[in-house]
Order: sequence, then structure tokens, then C-alpha cells
Amino acid sequence: MKRPPTLKQSNRRLPVVRWSIPLLCSFALAITLADEASLSKSSARFDHTKLLTFRNPAGEIVPVTSVKDWEHRRAAIRAGMQEVMGPLPGKEKRGPLEVEVQQEVDCGSYVRRLITYAPEPKGRIPAYLLIPKEALASGKQFPAVLCLHQTHAQGHKVVVGLGNSPNDEYAVELVKQGYVCLAPAYPRLANYQPDLKGLGYQSGTMKAIWDNIRGLDLLESLPFVKPGKFAAMGHSLGGHNSIFTAVFDDRIKVIVSSCGFDSFLDYMGGNIKGWTSDRYMPKLLQYRLPEIPFDFHELIGALAPRACFVNAPFYDSNFKWRSVYQIEESAAKVYQLYGAEKQLHVEHPKCGHEFPRELREAAYRVIERELR
Repeated sequence: MKRPPTLKQSNRRLPVVRWSIPLLCSFALAITLADEASLSKSSARFDHTKLLTFRNPAGEIVPVTSVKDWEHRRAAIRAGMQEVMGPLPGKEKRGPLEVEVQQEVDCGSYVRRLITYAPEPKGRIPAYLLIPKEALASGKQFPAVLCLHQTHAQGHKVVVGLGNSPNDEYAVELVKQGYVCLAPAYPRLANYQPDLKGLGYQSGTMKAIWDNIRGLDLLESLPFVKPGKFAAMGHSLGGHNSIFTAVFDDRIKVIVSSCGFDSFLDYMGGNIKGWTSDRYMPKLLQYRLPEIPFDFHELIGALAPRACFVNAPFYDSNFKWRSVYQIEESAAKVYQLYGAEKQLHVEHPKCGHEFPRELREAAYRVIERELR
């Protein structure tokens, strides 16, 4: 068993991954979201740390021995998320995006557009769209990244260089490297205040997931964006928002989460009220900690075999690095099932709740390898 890293080991360089994610579509099961919802009650009784088990047709929990088996457990994980977050919207909310450009700023090598789009009928979300000028002029298609912001008074302004927070300006750094970047606002933060109940949502978390999924639809509609293969990157709130979205949308091939999670059992000594405001998941308060229908061991496992880069600092005051290490140990078994062990990267730098340059650059290298 791998030993936990020490402080001396924490600044090791990221190993180079020179192979692409395996193409395993032929093994995928045709399990609809409606089918997943029917699994939600049983998903609560799984051991969240032991991922290689699933419930067979007889209702017995048995070992996972193949990718096909794992797809049953992955469906149960998504069902457990929807039990807490509310159901993922379907085609009834997938109307015209009706993109409106409210402002365009020339930033030298790229342009920054302030836009709004309609993720659903009767709703609009503000976002920044950063476009390399080369993408506009060349007629070629460029890779794109969903850049999700942390909890901050300036909201999505932070990741595009308008929030006076240099360590969080990853959208600016990425667009300068030739990526199209979309930075949508998060519900109930800054100037984005949607009526969650009026729009039919049980949580701000699910509203954010749907906004992000529709953001990917928006990116795919742009003639200068490569469709079907994106990265999602975020710090803190954006860190777990990237994970949540990627569990539901396989178009996200690279997930970067900085200071975004630990186990619910470990969060703030078991006090999960920080997760339970309207803009997160209020239904979490209905469960005893061991009975929450999902945990991050399962969510990281559900990302396999896609590339996942995690920054979990030793001195993070929000999320415990040792808990993240244990989550990695559990999720690694799923990556091994796919033969994709090198696609899961977890780093533990010697810093607090921040995303230092060295770690951002390591994440960019993973994005480069997978999307280029």
C-alpha cells in the first residue's frame, strides 16, 4: 500500500502522462437518468470507500470484476447525488441558448466578452468568454476549458483577471496558451441571483451543474471551438463544481480540482453546515453523516478513466489533505480497473487554501496532453 506523502515529498514534480484515455465506449451501458433515480435509495447503503462493489439484479452487493460491472455502481453514484441535489434537468430545459454579448474588451492576444445565455426557459446566466485572437482569425478550431470560480464577492470576475486575485486567474493564463475559456457565474453569488425554487431546483449545486452543462453546449456551438472534448478547472467552490459537473457530463475529459473537497465525514470535524445553504445542498441536513448517499471517494472514482488533477495542500483550512489522500486510495482502484492509473494525479503542496503557480502549471500540462 502506498504510504501517505510527507512534507518533504509534497513538492514533487508531476509525472508525465504520455498516453491518452482509453476508448471504452463499447462497454458503456444504456442507463438513463430515470433509471439512475430508481437506484437512489439503495445507493445510501454502499460503503463509500469500497468502490469495487455493485448491486446485482437480485439486490445483492457483489464485487466489481469488469468495466461493465462498474457502470452499474457509477449509475448508483449519480442516483445518490440526485437524491441530495435534486434531479438533473432533461430536454425540457434544453432550449435555445440565446447568447447575448454585452461587452467586448481587447486584451492584447485575446478578447474578453461579457455574455449572457439561457440555460433554460425563463433563466439567464452571466459569463465571461475569453477567445484567443488567433481562433477568431484562423478559421481553425481550438480546445476549450470551463473555468469555474471560487466563493468570492466578485464571482466569475476573479478567474478572468478582474478580481485582484492573481492565483485564481487561470482563465487568463489558459487563453494566453491558446484555449477558449468560458467562466460562468455560480448561483446566488455576486450578481447572479436566480430563483432556484421558481425554476424547479432543489439545490444551488444542481442549478450550477446544469448551467455548466449548458455552458458546454454553448462552447460546442462556436465555430472556433473543438467539440466533444473539454476540460473543467476550478478552485475551492470551483474545485468541487468541476467534479460534480464532470460526473454528469462525459464531454469533460480533464478535471482540475484545487482545494475542492474532502470526505463529508472529515469536513470541519463532521460539521457539514457549510455545505447546506440554499446555494449548495440543503437536503444534506436530512441525513446522519454515515448515511449521506454519496461521498467524494465515489465521485473521483466516477471520473475514471478521464484525467483528474487534484491540488490538496497540507495546510488547507477548509479541506483535510489526509482525507483527500484516502479518497485517492479508494478511487485509484477504479482507475486501475480501466488500466488508467496514471490519469489520476493528487498533489499535496506546502501551502494553505490556495492554488500556487507551480501547481497551476502542472495542471496546464495535463490539459495540454489530453486536449491537444
